[in-house]
Amino acid sequence: MRINLTLILFILSFGIKAQSNLKVKVAKGDVLISIFEKYHINNLLCNETEFCKLNKLAAIELILANKSYFLPIKIYNYDGKSIRSTIGIDDWDIAKKVEAYNLNLESDAIKKDNYKSGELWVPFHLTTECSLPKPVIDKPNKPLRYSIFGKDNELVTIEDNELKNQVYYLVSGHGGPDPGAIGKYNNESLCEDEYSYDITLRLAKNLISHGAMVYVIIRDTNDGIRSGDILPCDKDEVCWKEQTIPRNQNKRLKQRSDMVNKLYLTNKPNYKKQYMIVIHIDSQSKSKRADMFFYHHAKSKIGKSLANQLHKTIKGQYKLHQKGRGYTGTVTTRDLHMIRESHPATVYIELGNIMNTQDQKRFIMESNRQAVADWLALGILKN
Repeated sequence: MRINLTLILFILSFGIKAQSNLKVKVAKGDVLISIFEKYHINNLLCNETEFCKLNKLAAIELILANKSYFLPIKIYNYDGKSIRSTIGIDDWDIAKKVEAYNLNLESDAIKKDNYKSGELWVPFHLTTECSLPKPVIDKPNKPLRYSIFGKDNELVTIEDNELKNQVYYLVSGHGGPDPGAIGKYNNESLCEDEYSYDITLRLAKNLISHGAMVYVIIRDTNDGIRSGDILPCDKDEVCWKEQTIPRNQNKRLKQRSDMVNKLYLTNKPNYKKQYMIVIHIDSQSKSKRADMFFYHHAKSKIGKSLANQLHKTIKGQYKLHQKGRGYTGTVTTRDLHMIRESHPATVYIELGNIMNTQDQKRFIMESNRQAVADWLALGILKN
């Protein structure tokens, strides 16, 4: 998903002096959050409201390719004196923030020229009351019941509210008619979808315990969190909440990205922090070991930040618990469907090589599956 934006100046007449509103032309596959990130526009309700107002939209909706949209950024001709006199304010702190905003855009090559030689860009949120409300910290409640975790694990105690007002869409790889990669262990089949799903459930439970809202997108209502080494393969997984998973790969991927996007837009008015975690297990040569590695969208600073924090946490945990082992996992960008076509900031994780006998221990041992989920949750909490 590339953001190829054509800048257009839309001249408006205001009381102080001539101003311009920045307008961008959207390329196929662009989403609003990535455009906001590119132009350093905070993902706040006031910016979204102003975006709707400028573009005469009733509400935030899917932006359309090849159509131009105004951004909540005003452009002034610098008066050669000061930022305050240029935009008609007295507040020194706001002026310094506007200056820093312009310098950052210039540093990122989003804005070509220094503001003193021409244009001064002023984002809406810097000159408007536009702060997020302080989160309300509730006291931990009695255990909550989630049947998706299975009878022995369905009660979840809320330990704290560190992740309150955050939404996580957890997508385990494959499922339904597609088991994913299949490894062999003592003549038993190891289906990728079963092990990635079990770890996903464990991660979901951890995140809920810290106050997050969690959606388990690919789900199996009769599995739950399972004990033991061998997790039997089956084909009864569904996509949130009761959709049959198609056999066709493209349709499968579109089904889950469409569902995540639908939920994302539903939650968007009330939740500003929304993330998607996609969990897979890789398949490589049997002789090749593979550490956990992480992918993110090339244009998503939030996704990159989370991927780097997860990578840093995993590396630190290996150093703590297995000194001398080393860790070769990486963080890179990938043009994968679930990364490219989904609205939330996304991290796509490969947990190891299901064909390698050493890597298999990371999945078949229940304690290791729990450790992986715990470490990922720790990285999210640190983010």
